[in-house]
Amino acid sequence: MDFIQGEVIYIDKPLTWTSFQVVAKVRYQLSRLLGVKKLKVGHAGTLDPLATGVVILCTGKATKRIDELQAHTKEYVAMLKLGATTPSFDLEKEIDATYPTEHITRELVLQVLELFRGTIQQVPPVFSAVKVDGKRAYKLARKGEEPELKAKTLVIDEIELLNFDAANMEAEIRVVCSKGTYIRALARDIGKALNSGAHLIALRRTRVGDVKVEDCLKMEEVDEWLQRVVSSEL
Repeated sequence: MDFIQGEVIYIDKPLTWTSFQVVAKVRYQLSRLLGVKKLKVGHAGTLDPLATGVVILCTGKATKRIDELQAHTKEYVAMLKLGATTPSFDLEKEIDATYPTEHITRELVLQVLELFRGTIQQVPPVFSAVKVDGKRAYKLARKGEEPELKAKTLVIDEIELLNFDAANMEAEIRVVCSKGTYIRALARDIGKALNSGAHLIALRRTRVGDVKVEDCLKMEEVDEWLQRVVSSEL
């Protein structure tokens, strides 16, 4: 493999790591192993720190493929907590409001999920990397500002209920969606449609295009794999 000319690497991002940290780790190790001071490494699609799963890295001239790879359909498995919201729509922030859930049944959840199948409008989360007047929305939000974000047109190809735990008011869903879909915002909107609230308590990106999470390197395997691949080329 020629990492300077350009290669594509599939990583199963662990919990709490940022996509940038994954890139930095791989760039550092490759630069050290190849004996180069500079090496282009980028990722094709950010994954939140509290999410796990498929992150695609491109090195060298393969970074030109980032836009192409970002455009691929993505699949997620998400766990939603119903009856409560947080400002970030996930566990990054503490619960800020609770809502009644006595009316929520498996049948109601199934009905509501159908509302999100197909072409939808979605307002991104304020705690996101969307730019507002040249500034990242999450930076403004962390300063206590409330940036106004515009709705985007997205496509949800598939959405299904994998499990519903009525006792704990938790719903596990699988979503196949277009580029730019925020599953945190989807959780928010599902909560509203249920006449309650909801936020993400777990998220795993299981596929990007044809790349499945089973095809990815675990972070703890990366050093040994890079060492082996680079050594075999020398």
